[in-house]
Amino acid sequence: MSASSRGGQAIQGAFLAAPKMCTRCATSYATRISSRFYSTPTAAAAAAVSASSGLEASAIASAPPPPEPARRSAPPYDVRSGIIVTRPPLLTRRLHPFENAFFFYQKRLEERLNSHFITSIYFKPDTARRLDWNLKVRERRGTVAKELGTYHGKSSKAWDDELAVGDELSTQESLLNSLLKDAETRVSDDAEIIAPADVVPVERPMERETEADKKGDVRRLDRKLDRTLHLVVKGKDGWGFPADVMSEDENLHKTAQRVLDQAAGVNMNTWIVGRVPVAHVVTHPVLNADGSVQTRGCKTFFLKARIMAGQANIDGNPLGYTDFQWLTTEELEEELAPRYLRGVRNMMSIR
Repeated sequence: MSASSRGGQAIQGAFLAAPKMCTRCATSYATRISSRFYSTPTAAAAAAVSASSGLEASAIASAPPPPEPARRSAPPYDVRSGIIVTRPPLLTRRLHPFENAFFFYQKRLEERLNSHFITSIYFKPDTARRLDWNLKVRERRGTVAKELGTYHGKSSKAWDDELAVGDELSTQESLLNSLLKDAETRVSDDAEIIAPADVVPVERPMERETEADKKGDVRRLDRKLDRTLHLVVKGKDGWGFPADVMSEDENLHKTAQRVLDQAAGVNMNTWIVGRVPVAHVVTHPVLNADGSVQTRGCKTFFLKARIMAGQANIDGNPLGYTDFQWLTTEELEEELAPRYLRGVRNMMSIR
């Protein structure tokens, strides 16, 4: 008996001893057995495979093909990207009366604990600056500090440095007037005292309340200088932040930049803070009784941006916006829809 015949009988015996298996597994098993005996599968091995798995193969051949899985329809949502443009506060907030009184108390305490003010270190004798200093200190009855009123930090009554409730001396307006009056030049360069009628008053800083605040113009950026303003636009669904549907070749950042340029024009110097959304709003689809989609839903992701100069311009914008406003957080709560507001509330600034 040749080697190939002995290998074929060995393979056939191995198949007869093996448990029944499917056609694919039996073929793989035959290949491994044949390679073990250094011979390719012979006709006897193929016959053994057919004999051991004939029932399974016939059952598989007679079984109907499995049904193809039903193709799921696209989700009934449109993905949109939007932009939330903010103008940061330009002024510090107005202090509470208690804060004004506390800071005033701290200044008087510092005046009491500081060393004596040595005039000769800062002014040369018989100069215009020295005469100007002496004149103003006499008007303050010897008080060195400019905005503390009549208070002698080195006297026996220096411990009594608190103000009565409601005293106007600690208000910001009183402090401002004191500093402006001290900044006036009272002595000329020739060391001559200037007459009170000829004293040039120092220009006051701009008021905290602007013309836009007085007129209630919500489209101007020079309003609410101590608050954060948010750009909102008016479309077919009411007031909201600029947004549009993403195209196939865009990502969130590119769509947000395009929306900003199209909705508010290119006359604004802006900076998109990052590429990660800071808020999102979901509108669920409306379905018919048979399950078909009546109105598609929408998932809008918002990125944040800052405006540094310029102004919004919605003339001729392709997104259909008809008006815009710069609003504070409290004003947004009055203009935005409740569901829309819940999605963006957490990104709003406190002030």
